[in-house]
Amino acid sequence: MSRIVKWGILGLGNIAYEFAKSFYNTNNAKLIAVASRSSDKLNTFKKDFKIKDEFLFSNYEELINNKEIDIVYIALPNNLHYHWISKLLDIKKNIFVEKPSFINFEECKLVFEHKNFKEIFFGEGFMYRYHPQLLKVSEIINNKVIGNLISMKSDFGKNLIYKKNFFGFLKKKIDKNKRHFNNELGGGVIFDQGCYPLSMSIFIASLIKDVNYEYFETKGIKKTYEFNDLDIESSIDIIFDKKFTSQISASFKNNLGSKTVIIGDEGQIIIKNSWNPNAGEIEVINNNQKKYNFKNVKSIYSLEIENISNDILENRREASFPGVNKKEIFINSKLINEWANEK
Repeated sequence: MSRIVKWGILGLGNIAYEFAKSFYNTNNAKLIAVASRSSDKLNTFKKDFKIKDEFLFSNYEELINNKEIDIVYIALPNNLHYHWISKLLDIKKNIFVEKPSFINFEECKLVFEHKNFKEIFFGEGFMYRYHPQLLKVSEIINNKVIGNLISMKSDFGKNLIYKKNFFGFLKKKIDKNKRHFNNELGGGVIFDQGCYPLSMSIFIASLIKDVNYEYFETKGIKKTYEFNDLDIESSIDIIFDKKFTSQISASFKNNLGSKTVIIGDEGQIIIKNSWNPNAGEIEVINNNQKKYNFKNVKSIYSLEIENISNDILENRREASFPGVNKKEIFINSKLINEWANEK
């Protein structure tokens, strides 16, 4: 392999476009191929990202079998992840899949038991993990600035359902064919937004030396349903190893924001915008209150692409810190399955 990792993308929705835009300022990666069943989307990517005609595919199989491609980013709806992960595993092609990797824990176990799983790179697309603010958070925790960790609270909520007019709040016109609002496509607030604070909870728990984050219990699950049993709001408490508790909330109906508060016995860390921080800000509250600002940070998608590409160049089979490693993907899948299936 050359020192440039060549990427292909399956599925050309909005997230794929944001991802593709971020190759321009990476120094070890290049987007060379895309696949979609929409000719309009193929033409857009061809024009905007200078994709050559021979690397524009209307057939997904042709893209994944192309020998020029080092890694495939699966940006398809959640319900299609397992099928294409399995196809890529069979041919030993490196995989990067949009979150959540799985909506069914049985499928997760089948992937982890696949004969080729240990021979390829497998990563999950939580781009927020690569923002410098999270490295600062881990540094603060490791240096015991807020003492021993006790608990945390993490939210992700945006009102996608209601609009306000003269008469009060009314439901927006909802397109049930969109992934967010379609159970068959792996929609619902838990899979769409809840997986972010869930991932953050696992990340923070993994930093605590005397906590085995593989051992957890869940309680206090609450859900609100609409649109034929689609979860639009939910919360859960996770207790890791009987020592560290995380309270999580996610919503399609209320603007909960995207704050994470980490509580120690000597202070707190407040991450004001956890998921798409742009110019991030962290506040540490203890005897010496301090704020950390992050300005002019490179796109977190660019940072994600660079780090994953470097992992492949270094012949790693999973994302290095602060990315999501295979163990975390497995635990995240187990937890999200338990949360989603609780009635």
